[in-house]
Amino acid sequence: MKKELIAQEDPKSTISEIFRTLRTNIQFMNNRNKLQTLLITSTLPSEGKSWVSSNLAVTFAQAGKKVILVDADMRKGRQYKIFGTTPRPGLSNYLADYSEEESIDLSNYLRPTEVEGLYLMPAGNVPPNPSELLISEAMINLIQELKQVSDIVILDGPPTQLVTDALILTRMVDSTVVVTASNQTKKDDLKRIVDNIEKVGGKIAGVVLNKVAISAKKYEQSYYYGSSSSFNESNKKNTSTASMKKASILENKNVPKTEINNVPTALKQKNSNKNTPKGPTIDKANDILKQINEYIDNEKKDLK
Repeated sequence: MKKELIAQEDPKSTISEIFRTLRTNIQFMNNRNKLQTLLITSTLPSEGKSWVSSNLAVTFAQAGKKVILVDADMRKGRQYKIFGTTPRPGLSNYLADYSEEESIDLSNYLRPTEVEGLYLMPAGNVPPNPSELLISEAMINLIQELKQVSDIVILDGPPTQLVTDALILTRMVDSTVVVTASNQTKKDDLKRIVDNIEKVGGKIAGVVLNKVAISAKKYEQSYYYGSSSSFNESNKKNTSTASMKKASILENKNVPKTEINNVPTALKQKNSNKNTPKGPTIDKANDILKQINEYIDNEKKDLK
C-alpha cells in the first residue's frame, strides 16, 4: 500500500480529518435519497481525482460501510498501484466477458484491500473501445450488481475534458464530484464540463479544489478539528498531490461550491439546511467549514 492512502496510513492527520468531513457532507447532502453510487472525475489528468477517490473510499470503509472502488479509467487506471494489487482482470475484462445468457462471478474481478470492508475493481486490460464498453448493457448491469453487494460504489472516472467516458458514467450514478487543481484548471473548462454533465442528465454534488499551496507558518495557524500532526518549514513539499497544503474555494456562481485542502474538505450543500438533520455530527462538520471559510476570507484579504 502506497503512502498516498493517508486516510489509512495516518488517520489522525489533518488531511484524514478533512477527508472524513468530505465524506460526512456527501452523506448529509444525500440524506433524503440514499447515495449508493458516486463518480469522481476531473477536467484534465494530474488534478488528483484518483488520490481523492482512494482516500474517500477508505474513509467510507472506516465508517463501517462496505465499499467497492471501481477504477473506471480504463485508458490510464492507477488504483491498483495505489492499493498494491494486481491490475487484471478488472473492469474492462468484466465488460468484455459479460453475457446475458451466462452469469459472471464478480469475485473474480474484485480485489480485497488492506482496508477492512474496502474492495477494488481495477481497470483491467486497456481496451480499444472504452467508451463503447461503458455505454453497454454490461456496465449498467455491473453497477446494479455492485449496489446489491455493497453500501456504496465509488467510481474513479477518466478526465471529462479529454474523453466522453465520464459523461457517459454521470448518467448511471447518483452523483458526481469534479476534482480541480489550483493554478492548473481553467474556470472556463470547468464551467464547460459542469454544463456538459448537466446537459446529459448527470447530477453534480460539487467541485473539489486541489493542490492549493500555503506556507508552513499559515498552515500551522489554521484550524482543524482533531489534528495531532505538525508541519514545519523543513517538511514543505510542492511536488506531490499528497503533500500537505491548504484549502480553498472555487468561486464561480454557476458551479456548486466545494472546499478542499489538497485534500478534500467538504462538499457544501447546494440547498438550504432546513431539511438537514440536526445533531452533534453535523454541527461539528459545519463548525469546521465555518472555520475554514473564515481562514480563506482572511487569506484573500492578505492577497489584496
